[in-house]
Amino acid sequence: MTSLRKETESEAGLAVDDLQETWRILAPEDRLEAFLDLPRADAEDFFLDLSARDQYELINALPGPQRRSWMRLLPPDDAVDVVQEAEEHSERYELLALLDEQTKNEVTALLAYAEDDAGGLMTPSYARVRPDVSVDEAIAYLRRQGRDRLEHVNYVYVLDADQKLLGIVSFRDLFTAAPSRTVRDIMAADIVTAQEDTDQEALGQLFAQHDLQAIPVVDADGRMKGIVTVDDIVDVLQEEATEDIQKIGGTEALDAPYLEVSFFEMLKKRVVWLAVLFVGESFTAAAMGRFENEIAKAVVLSLFIPLIISSGGNSGSQASTLVIRAMALGEVTLSDWWRVVHREIVQGFSMGAILAVIGFGRVVAWQSAFHSYGEHYMLVALTVALSVVGVVMFGTIVGSMLPFLLKRIGLDPASASAPFVATLVDVTGIVIYFTFASLLLRGVLL
Repeated sequence: MTSLRKETESEAGLAVDDLQETWRILAPEDRLEAFLDLPRADAEDFFLDLSARDQYELINALPGPQRRSWMRLLPPDDAVDVVQEAEEHSERYELLALLDEQTKNEVTALLAYAEDDAGGLMTPSYARVRPDVSVDEAIAYLRRQGRDRLEHVNYVYVLDADQKLLGIVSFRDLFTAAPSRTVRDIMAADIVTAQEDTDQEALGQLFAQHDLQAIPVVDADGRMKGIVTVDDIVDVLQEEATEDIQKIGGTEALDAPYLEVSFFEMLKKRVVWLAVLFVGESFTAAAMGRFENEIAKAVVLSLFIPLIISSGGNSGSQASTLVIRAMALGEVTLSDWWRVVHREIVQGFSMGAILAVIGFGRVVAWQSAFHSYGEHYMLVALTVALSVVGVVMFGTIVGSMLPFLLKRIGLDPASASAPFVATLVDVTGIVIYFTFASLLLRGVLL
């Protein structure tokens, strides 16, 4: 009998694993059929691990009598996420009607907060005690509060009669303390908290800086409103990082997984930036037209245009990516702009000098091997070398300062995408290159 039970559990576990791997590629009707075939315990674990979007679609696909039990399985903060997936108000009311009265009131209160604020991410279900009760009384009270309030966190929050947060006690300290001691005696009063309107990005930084499992959320008067757990913030950080990466890549942030975004939605998200970049690159052609006579007199100069502008674009993209990420991690603030620009000037000059040596050596080596650049090849090599230094320095400065400028005017620094920086530096790279050429080659090749 024991062997048969283990075999059955193993097969059920394998079915769940297979469903998790194939869920994304299954049609909606196949998802529903596979989900309903799972044993209830496995189905609950699987359901709670789904994204809010998948939970919403699954609940809507379930037969009417089953929707209520699955909606009530969700903790209040997760129920909020599912309700927010509904676009129509009538749908939201239908989902809220599936909840019990207490959870419905909690979810309705949470819906008043912005989705990306601490208030919108918190759960009102947490363990709480009064400061003057004994350890023994606190343990007995926590048992009566129920397992659901204790399964996600390892802390008990100490509140006064006005629900103001006084301190925090770990379960370990509570269960190892002498029964006669009071909670006030063993609580820690030095607490990291978040305000209701704390942005999710700042909240993520608090978790990372203090290595926390949960953060209490308080209002302006210090009254406890709920907690945000590390499980919730992991999803938020992934969402923030995905959005930043997509913007850095030169596309608008996608609102759904890649394979679930429709063709026209994907086209709209990508083509707008491509059109802007295309128009921007047209100024490169205009800049080259400005130096048409120089190019006609010294065709050899045109051979190095891709080399020059790509060096500037690459250095600018590097700088913007580094600064954007540093801003996202809280390592750099607006007040640090002068320190950043100072570092990038030195970095840009150093990198430009290294690339200049390589470029100079390349021209000399090619001339020695193939005699490609004429009798004034040393001047050509010097022009390329100095231009590379100038373009790389300009690229690093622009790439590092553009995120500061965007943040200063209230825009997302991640909008300073690598393609955008590269396009901007391409245009100026042409001007820098032919300015050096005019100065060094006038009367010789020009």
